[in-house]
Amino acid sequence: MSLPSPLDAIGLVDDADLAVDAAAMLLAAEDRPGLSSEDALELLPDAAPVLLGAERAARDAGRVTPAAPDWAEALACHVCGTLGIRGDRDTYDRPENADLIDVLHRGRGLPVAIAILAVGLVRRAGGQAHVIGLPGHAITQVGEGADAVWLDLFEGPGLLDAGGIGRAVHRALGRHVRLALDDLRPLSNRETLVRLLNNQLVRARKAGDLGRALVLARRLTRIAPQQSDLWWELARLEQLAGDRRAARRALAAMRETTRDPLRLRRIDAAAEALAR
Repeated sequence: MSLPSPLDAIGLVDDADLAVDAAAMLLAAEDRPGLSSEDALELLPDAAPVLLGAERAARDAGRVTPAAPDWAEALACHVCGTLGIRGDRDTYDRPENADLIDVLHRGRGLPVAIAILAVGLVRRAGGQAHVIGLPGHAITQVGEGADAVWLDLFEGPGLLDAGGIGRAVHRALGRHVRLALDDLRPLSNRETLVRLLNNQLVRARKAGDLGRALVLARRLTRIAPQQSDLWWELARLEQLAGDRRAARRALAAMRETTRDPLRLRRIDAAAEALAR
């Protein structure tokens, strides 16, 4: 029996078992046919300096084991200093900014891509970290609960307070946007990957590149097959490409993901229109 492809394997694994940085690297490898999955994963930066830096910061603060600020200090030093990664404000919409291999090569990226790299480094070093998907932005949470601290590595190495988080959102979307408590909820690993790929999909649609948009939409349904809206978007793009059969298959797959009566009626109406 053949093994599932890397992307299908991502779609099958439980969210808690997903290594978000490794999965994002495998997504980047999909655009490089000559690069094996194994070689792509070898490109992930070493996490040992983050552990050593956190232990050093803890000792300097008189702590036996690293606390969240120690992990955050070591992480910021490694990402912004050693790896030289920062946000790409000048060419924000470049597709490469959401491709982890390019982000590591160029030292520039989107907020969510940088946060994925950061979270992966902390987790592989033995700490706890999450991607926080703010409206129009993404930051890194280091630690858990009341002891957590936040970093916006797109902007630089400094810790964020509540005011800094609000300013990050204002820079992204404008001062009219107000944060809700749920906006500080950590994204699941799969939600994070979907957000990363959606950045590329939105840019492909804006550029009028239907072929690229279809490639990305198909990848999204493979890594998150239970997410109904992704199948709807794929059906829409397949229809735009003139492949009604593929659009109907996407709607049939979407039907398997929902029991919501309104959504089922929407699927039936779309399938009926495609059959005409």
